[in-house]
Amino acid sequence: MRTELTEKIEKNQKETADKLQSIEASISKLLQSSDEKKIDKSKVPANNTSNVTSKTMKTFQLKHVFKGFVNFKENEDSYSEWEDHFNVKWRMRVARRYDHLVFSVHCEPLAPADNWSIRTKLDYKFVGRYQKDVIKSGVYCYEKRCGTGFYDFVKWEEMKKRYLVNGNLTVEAKVTILETTGLGIKKIREFDESQKDVSDVILVVMDTKFYVLKMFLAAQSTVFKTLLFGNFAESNQSEVKLNGIHPDDFHRFLEVLYGESAIDDFNVEEIARLADMYDAPTAIRKCEEFLLKESKKPFHVKLEIATRYNLDKLKEKCMSDIRKIASKDSKVSKKNPLRKFICF
Repeated sequence: MRTELTEKIEKNQKETADKLQSIEASISKLLQSSDEKKIDKSKVPANNTSNVTSKTMKTFQLKHVFKGFVNFKENEDSYSEWEDHFNVKWRMRVARRYDHLVFSVHCEPLAPADNWSIRTKLDYKFVGRYQKDVIKSGVYCYEKRCGTGFYDFVKWEEMKKRYLVNGNLTVEAKVTILETTGLGIKKIREFDESQKDVSDVILVVMDTKFYVLKMFLAAQSTVFKTLLFGNFAESNQSEVKLNGIHPDDFHRFLEVLYGESAIDDFNVEEIARLADMYDAPTAIRKCEEFLLKESKKPFHVKLEIATRYNLDKLKEKCMSDIRKIASKDSKVSKKNPLRKFICF
């Protein structure tokens, strides 16, 4: 009886440790990305509106550990779980073909769409046991449900020798979305020419014009206040161009600023990013409330968003959940991966 109880405790401890290590990996990736140079939102250089939005490229990373890969047979393949990024589902595939390893990235829109396309830059990566990575890149335009990658990414025997760790293969794919078409949103509020009589400035995002009120945006965002009422050329222009963002994302952001209930699990991260960029506290608060009360996103995704955009209430909720997991385990020791999370 004592043996069965001991085995059960050890099993629960292992499951807990696995969960925490997954969280640790997510946070490590986040902290690495947060070291990149950030925009100073208190200053908008004159005649350079693009500086406000130049850091908004849609980029994310897929990472997966394919277990038991050493036993793969010819023509066998395996997929990672689907992940949602920017209204599109993504996953990775590895396979064995002609004694080479196949590595590809697959995607499909979350919502039904007839004619759509996603132009991407893809960076494929193996993490080797000797910290020597192999990386290959390419640009590809998805126009249907499919995958793209390399059918001869690396020779099978070389992969086994250099990149397998305990029979498992760790792969990563960095996806940068360059352009999308046919993935439009269902609008709640219009900002087109029909709003011309109640607007005093036009914001131009790519080829889309948004008719808005300067004073209202200035009250919502310190960046818009500086841009539209500061000592810049843009402050006296009837049209102001914003570079580096997608009109669909900006439309949703404006809807939130104008009081609409436009936030969902598909767009909350993008809206939070724009709210942070333009220093719009009401919008960022609404994103946090949604993530706290309604969002079905995985735990580690919420924690990443909370850390990236300084959502203190959401972060505290995530940390509280971690402590609950820890309470089911034995006391936290120096070797326990939970230690670093409950101490910051």
